[in-house]
Amino acid sequence: MIVRYKKILVYFILFLFLPALVSFADSEFVEIDGIIEPSEVVNVSSQVPGILDEITVERGDRIRKGQVLARLKSGVETAAVNLAGARVEFGKRKLERNKELYDKQLISVHDKDELETELKIMELQLQEELERLTLRTIRSPISGIVVERTGSPGEYIGDDSIMTIAEINPLYVEVNVPVELINLIKKNMLAEVRPESPVGGVYKVRAVIVDQIVDAASGTFGVRLKLSNPSYKLSAGLKCKVRFLKK
Repeated sequence: MIVRYKKILVYFILFLFLPALVSFADSEFVEIDGIIEPSEVVNVSSQVPGILDEITVERGDRIRKGQVLARLKSGVETAAVNLAGARVEFGKRKLERNKELYDKQLISVHDKDELETELKIMELQLQEELERLTLRTIRSPISGIVVERTGSPGEYIGDDSIMTIAEINPLYVEVNVPVELINLIKKNMLAEVRPESPVGGVYKVRAVIVDQIVDAASGTFGVRLKLSNPSYKLSAGLKCKVRFLKK
């Protein structure tokens, strides 16, 4: 009885994929369903805990890499930078005054070296405080679209994300291809992507990943294609048809 069911299952799979196989063998393409997805999705959080002072973007905004997304309250850090900066300026003036004394041999080489070292330490302390202040500003790690904003000014944030950003240039087209085609679909193979209505259109793409492991349950293997989207005309999440071209 089990053998009989296995035969029925094999016939059913062949019934589903046989048209595609025949199409690929006898014509210039095979058409398979796919879905258009972001090339990268990032949950943005802060490197340090603190209270959100402001968020500069909203859901749906297009952003560029390095753009300021949010700032934490930074009164203490700003004061520390100002204090360290004042110490550096004082150290420079003190060293300048004592250079004249050194030229006149009124202070020793040891005293001069001590003054220079003190100034160097002050400058390093200023650099450290500037780094601490920089960490209070959250910048985007990628260019893309704000998908979700979860944080609000006045909230305390630790390790939790404050927003999600999706990179949609380029986009990835994910396809599950019948295992019968595993020897026919190759990396860098050309294909055409036809997004679902009402978007429509035809876009030329190439396969950038062809999985070498088959999913036994579905009898398919994954293929990823890279779709350029510089004008952000296409949206992620669209269903599409993918035609793998033989030439």
